[in-house]
Amino acid sequence: MGQLDGITVIDLSLFLPGPMATMMMADQGAEVIKIEPAAGDPARQMAPEEAGQSVWFRNLNRGKKSIVLDLKSEAGVARLRELVAKADVFVEGFRPGVMQRLGFDYAAVSAINPAIVYCSISAFGQDGAMAHHPAHDLAVQALTGFLSVNDGADGTPVVPGVPAADMAAGLTALSAILMALIGREKTGRGDYIDATMFEAMLPWCAHIAGGAIAGGEPPRSQSQRSLGGAAFYNVYATKDGRHVALGAREMKFVRNLLTAIDRPDLIPLGEAEAGEPQAELRAFLAQTFATKTRDAWVDWFADKDVAFSPVLDFREALASDLVAERGLLVEADGAHQIAPAIRFKQAAGRPMGPAPELDEHG
Repeated sequence: MGQLDGITVIDLSLFLPGPMATMMMADQGAEVIKIEPAAGDPARQMAPEEAGQSVWFRNLNRGKKSIVLDLKSEAGVARLRELVAKADVFVEGFRPGVMQRLGFDYAAVSAINPAIVYCSISAFGQDGAMAHHPAHDLAVQALTGFLSVNDGADGTPVVPGVPAADMAAGLTALSAILMALIGREKTGRGDYIDATMFEAMLPWCAHIAGGAIAGGEPPRSQSQRSLGGAAFYNVYATKDGRHVALGAREMKFVRNLLTAIDRPDLIPLGEAEAGEPQAELRAFLAQTFATKTRDAWVDWFADKDVAFSPVLDFREALASDLVAERGLLVEADGAHQIAPAIRFKQAAGRPMGPAPELDEHG
């Protein structure tokens, strides 16, 4: 039995934030009914495929049901009203105003089912000057300030490797939905959640943008301890053109490494301010790591108490002993899926199967 057995979710979201949130609910036993247009969620068509399904789509929609509805038709509207009447959660990810035009905004849905928890996921919220501004993850990261510190050595911002605004929105929406379900146990009524990518992402800057939050200067990567300004929180090239990472914020790791390579005289530099004061130490570490291959450094660090990691590509990471030991890559029905990050000792989630075929449950 999963933690969310008995919870029914109507999911009108597409692509990434909403489907991720509702998949995490499906993994824990919720019945998630994915309402799709005739062409289906566009993620169904995203390459590559495995066992006849998009890897993206499968890994964000497993365990759900699929029903195709034309919400501009009387039959489609009637069917969705029937589903809403029996549901606990309603999730949508359209641009503000779309659900109202379709007759399924919160006012209309809660009139059918006052106990429903309704969650809208958008870039900037349902009202305000930016409500109708189109944006995907990259634009949101740019507007929150995060893209300014996702930069190269020359200070030029580069496209992030992680769709953090999308993921933050999905996780925040999930948290809010679960909170609202707990609150419903006390009041008997549902609630409305206006989840935004911008607002979900912004709090993630607290540890790097303290000065700006307090009304001062913004962080700059080359002088900020967590963004590349510190010698022991940095990435270095190795002899074979690969890379290693030091994530050693504590001085004990600085002492351990510099003692092991017979340079205890450099330990005081590890305590210096980030940026230029640590330039000599960064240069020394760069020269040192360039003397061995990445895998040779992995062997060398094996018995050292230092926060060190090789920089792996995704294929290497997914084939790692850690992923195998934790059971994080699962093969089922001829395809691979990343296992749920949330697991309970006392309650098993739903077994991972394929995502539904389009309109499989219509």
